Amino acid sequence: MEKEIKKYARQRDEMVRRQIEARGITDPKVLAALRKVPRHLFVSEALVDQAYGDFPLPIGEQQTISQPYIVAEMTQALQLTKDDRVLEIGTGSGYQAAILAEIAFRVYTIERIHTLFIRTRKLFDTLHYHNIVTRYSDGTTGWKDESPFDAVIVTAGSPQIPSSLVSQLGVGGRMIIPVGNQFSQDLIKLYKDEKGIHQTSLGGCRFVKLMGEHGWKEG
Repeated sequence: MEKEIKKYARQRDEMVRRQIEARGITDPKVLAALRKVPRHLFVSEALVDQAYGDFPLPIGEQQTISQPYIVAEMTQALQLTKDDRVLEIGTGSGYQAAILAEIAFRVYTIERIHTLFIRTRKLFDTLHYHNIVTRYSDGTTGWKDESPFDAVIVTAGSPQIPSSLVSQLGVGGRMIIPVGNQFSQDLIKLYKDEKGIHQTSLGGCRFVKLMGEHGWKEG
């Protein structure tokens, strides 16, 4: 496995230089994580040769692994420290969770599609990501028993900001979430302090729909 990971080290370095640093991502922790995590292991064998390209890729079940730059942008915006506990809504391929796990103390990630949940749990174990805790559930309701969180990241587009997730964010916490319609969203950053919630837009984006009780409804 170690040999397999090192095999693509040049592609990871090139990805970071051309796609990430060139677009203004500067957090050294984020850059180091992107250079380390073997993105090609988070896609199907048929797409390995495209794993480090500047675009999202299908992972089955009508889901995608996000473009590397979007992963970097969202991670940098969370302003993570090594002591942070992070909640991720939408495990998907598991790539974003692995990036977070390289930086934060612990990552709690929720996936509603069972096949993806099983696949990523096995991959996390293979790659020894023991600080990633997984759950098969409706992510829009969060993970109340483990709250409050220092950071929350939502990796699917929501019609609104779920109050259930905001309530599980600790004081001083940050949240990144795409909010909009089914075809385009704004990437929103929330900051929670003693006075309340403050939010800013990081720009346009496009994600698959966030399905669940506090997101888009089935059908």
